Amino acid sequence: MRLKTTLVILLLSLSLGLFAQTVPTPKSHFGFDIGDDYKLATFSQTEAYFKKVAEASDRVKLLEIGKTEYGRSQPMMIVTAPANFEKLDRYKEISQTLAHAEISREEAEKLSVEGKPVIWIDGGLHANEVVGPHQLIETLYQLASRDDAETLKILDEVIILLVHANPDGMEIMSDWYMREDDPKERDQNIPILYQKYVGHDNNRDFYMNNMSEAANMSLQQYVEWIPQVIYNHHQTGPAGTVVAGPPYRDPFNHVFDPLIITSLDAVGAAMINRMHQEDRPGYTRLDGSVFSTWWNGGLRTTPYYHNIIGILTEIIGNPTPMEIPLVPERLIPNNGTPYPVTPQEWHFRQSIDYSVSLNYAIFNHAVRHGDELLLNIYLMGRKSIEKGSEDNWTMYPKYAQAVEDAFNKAQKSNGDGNSNRSRFPAQFYDSVYTDPANRDPRGYILSADQPDFPTAVKFMNALIKSGILVEKATADFTVNGKSYPANSFIVKTAQAFRPHVIDMFEPQDHPNDFLYPGGPPIRPYDAAGWTLALQMGVEVDKLYEGFDGPFERIPYGEIQSPPAKALASGSGFLLDARNNNSYMAVNDLLKAKVKVYRTTSMADGLPAGSFYVSGGKKELEVAAKEYGVYPVPASMPKGATQIQPARIALYDYYGGSMPSGWVRWMMEQFHFEYQLVFPAEINAGDLKDKYDVMLFISSGIPSVGSRGYGRSQPKPEEIDEKYRHMLGSFTVEESVPQIKKFIEEGGEVITVGSATDLAFHLGLPVEDALVEIGADGEARSLSGEKYYVPGSVLEMHVDNSVPINYGMGETAYIMFNRSPVFNLAPNAGNQGVKPIAWFGEEEPLRSGWAFGQSYLKNGVTAFEAEIGKGKFYAFGPEITFRAQSHGTFKMLFNGLYK
Repeated sequence: MRLKTTLVILLLSLSLGLFAQTVPTPKSHFGFDIGDDYKLATFSQTEAYFKKVAEASDRVKLLEIGKTEYGRSQPMMIVTAPANFEKLDRYKEISQTLAHAEISREEAEKLSVEGKPVIWIDGGLHANEVVGPHQLIETLYQLASRDDAETLKILDEVIILLVHANPDGMEIMSDWYMREDDPKERDQNIPILYQKYVGHDNNRDFYMNNMSEAANMSLQQYVEWIPQVIYNHHQTGPAGTVVAGPPYRDPFNHVFDPLIITSLDAVGAAMINRMHQEDRPGYTRLDGSVFSTWWNGGLRTTPYYHNIIGILTEIIGNPTPMEIPLVPERLIPNNGTPYPVTPQEWHFRQSIDYSVSLNYAIFNHAVRHGDELLLNIYLMGRKSIEKGSEDNWTMYPKYAQAVEDAFNKAQKSNGDGNSNRSRFPAQFYDSVYTDPANRDPRGYILSADQPDFPTAVKFMNALIKSGILVEKATADFTVNGKSYPANSFIVKTAQAFRPHVIDMFEPQDHPNDFLYPGGPPIRPYDAAGWTLALQMGVEVDKLYEGFDGPFERIPYGEIQSPPAKALASGSGFLLDARNNNSYMAVNDLLKAKVKVYRTTSMADGLPAGSFYVSGGKKELEVAAKEYGVYPVPASMPKGATQIQPARIALYDYYGGSMPSGWVRWMMEQFHFEYQLVFPAEINAGDLKDKYDVMLFISSGIPSVGSRGYGRSQPKPEEIDEKYRHMLGSFTVEESVPQIKKFIEEGGEVITVGSATDLAFHLGLPVEDALVEIGADGEARSLSGEKYYVPGSVLEMHVDNSVPINYGMGETAYIMFNRSPVFNLAPNAGNQGVKPIAWFGEEEPLRSGWAFGQSYLKNGVTAFEAEIGKGKFYAFGPEITFRAQSHGTFKMLFNGLYK
């Protein structure tokens, strides 16, 4: 009897234990299976499911890695075998130690055996790409519930990080899609951006880390866990395929370790092999898609610069069933697409199944090659340290061209034009690749005494958020005869993440990339050049020999602030216009009703446009302690004029403008107040009664020859009333006359990028400089075979005597993104139009790719025009580019005061 009772109790205990470990199915929680047609889960529902799974499974630990821009929790789930959680801190330490590569090869080999590979899987970054977050749900469920040998082996051998990349966007998109009762009426045409400020550009922020979500993820990727593989799910696949994945097309960035490229081959092979093993056609790679590994800044591309294997897939799929279209050339098997998919109806669940299988392919690769993945990240890091510790010549395209040029010059001087070009004497290699002038720097110093040191601090913080080792001087020091003050920053290239350091400080040298010789250029996936040090306008000294000093390491991930100082004594103070944070302090002062003046000439060593105040002690103390703005005691400068905060209107439209969103975020950071203005309000007129300044940033203005700019919009009665004011279109007939009236009545309009087309609609005496006259006498845009400048950093001349350019130097680095360039008509000056920035005689490219630079010679990049009582400004370059180009922010900020 006692034995029977004991067995009953034992069986009851086991059943309770099994019940406690039962992982809820998605259907039991959401009410539908993940991947069902016409069904999307919201983030609120998803977050609740994550919590349920974590509570039910000892394989899952749920963490919050930070808050989103809307204040939601951003989750990360650590998934692994229960026994691994007991040593989780040790596995994280091993991952960090191997990535930083400051140990011996022998120690690294031991750790690579002891450790567990760390694999990152994310979803949802682009919220209209709904496969991503839903495959994350399904992957979590399968890992937490399956007991097959494959899954158990994966859990035993791998640490998996499942990360939701955009909680806000999932909530916005799914709420909108599911609002219609009739499934056939559901759509994704949301009225606002699916990230609070930047929408789709949330995947353009991963070296700057401006947005909270990017900073949260970068902390986990480059400081906390440093995974060996980061898999970033996207969509959609190229027409006629199911999914595009690794390996990717050329070019790759020349600062990478070659192991990155061959490791991509290895992981890509595991992924496509699994697709074929499971009879899943439609995987394309290499030149089967547009994706390369050149660009830094994306969730999957920034990892390359940290010796991490970054994986991107772009898959088709939508809860509304779709069709794989007939694309005849895609039906021919080739190396890019070995197993073509045939035209057919496609359902959401098929994309979910593909995605989970691709995840499992990477997990299995980590099981089979875990010690290799761990050792390889060490080997790449160790090689980076060695390169930074000695003379090194990166094999840029410009150096290969220099060898050819030297050879051709020698042949010409020898009078031998028919020499065998297949054999270049070694002396021509030595003349370039051993030339000390072509060496990579050993390190960089950012002096604390530069005029805009707070921006230098922001640059350092961008690096620190990306896991870069930064040092700070604890005392004054001297290097190569130059003295530097304490608190200066030092970044040495002898560190594991050297590729990222070089990439942030040095120009990119994009190779000439044409479809065929003499043919059109192949467009880079994103930018061709982006050097952040140039974009931010910081002063950097490059060192080409080893150096040291009273330097202390800043702990990884520790954000820096400018040195806090006490406010000097005085009855009046000047604030330096060269310091971007001065505008932040001025906005605080104006909000506190303190009188602020601007100088019109140099005063007490500070340039024209600097600010003078004789009150606001509280605000000035905050500026000195928190902003790195150190007011200089002074008396009222002669000719200073009082300023007032302007009533600012920032243009936006239904669906949301990303360039406008970046500026929204910028203005909030610098304490400018603003209102959004939409086409309907512009068309209604009386703008000067409400606003002093109107900002049009890049998209949203009709191009020349077009009559209007508008996106697909619902009828007012089909959407919530709070969104109806966003409806409407900006048109030449209705909108432009109201803008012209606003300026004539004393308003100011600032346009940036493509929005400068307003100049043509207003009939200003300017012309497009990037055209040629055809045989018929008509002007046509230059063809790509003659001129092409994708996103790159160029240098322009600046008239810093005009108020809109106060605080700028005589030249400026600009982000030039297929930007407008102008010629002014001969009589432009008589009509109140004058250039305020321009290209000179020299070639302006500083980082990236520019073909046909001669067409830019003497072109006007920015101008101002007097129209009635007001002014119109046109800035062709992207002076607010993704809130990265701090070096040109002042060109916008100066126009935001009365």
